[in-house]
Amino acid sequence: MTSPTIHRVSTLELAVRPVVWPFAEERRAEIEAHFAEQQRARPKIWNGRVLLGRDAVFTDGHLAATYFETDFASFLAWRDWGFPDPAVFNGFGMAALRTSDGAFVMGEMAHHTANAGRIYFASGTPDLDDVRGDTLDIPGSVVRELEEETGLLPADYSAEADWHCVVTGSALAMIQILNLDMPGEAARARIEANLARQDEPELSAIHLVRGMDDLTPTMPRFVTAFIAQQFAPR
Repeated sequence: MTSPTIHRVSTLELAVRPVVWPFAEERRAEIEAHFAEQQRARPKIWNGRVLLGRDAVFTDGHLAATYFETDFASFLAWRDWGFPDPAVFNGFGMAALRTSDGAFVMGEMAHHTANAGRIYFASGTPDLDDVRGDTLDIPGSVVRELEEETGLLPADYSAEADWHCVVTGSALAMIQILNLDMPGEAARARIEANLARQDEPELSAIHLVRGMDDLTPTMPRFVTAFIAQQFAPR
């Protein structure tokens, strides 16, 4: 297992192109059977269209990559079967909410989601709502996912310019720090109040991370690597 690598970049160039994915074509019957099995366990998941990446290149504070459209069933099978096509990666934006007293805010995914029990920053696999022309708008995806999961709006935080791109195997997490002008407990209370108003929220709990002791095994490696860098001695 390779160690996470973190690239700090200021610009993203993510082109969306039509690409035929051999994995999705050649293993279609297996993929459909796998998705049917997953739906029996979690009936709320649905086979929408998502975007996966390839050909990522980091140069001088810049990330360039190509994205292509596929179905969620193919993405889920690729993920669950150990990422059998190594040329493809799951590249997504994450909102690293940081409160005025230095805590990072994370959500625990609800039982009906495809990542039930996992704890991480607000995020989501890019989909067609994140495409602008022929470009993937990751900054817009971060704003959208954060509002959907927490109710927070751009007026509630200030976004730092740089992106912390954490590469762990077949995942590329593009993490942007968003500074909230409120302490951790107030932020948690506000988000919990928003969740209580939803019929079926994506999150089941809100966690505050103030240091390495707050990390848990249910947090992905790209999240724990980012946190380790943030709390490393300066």
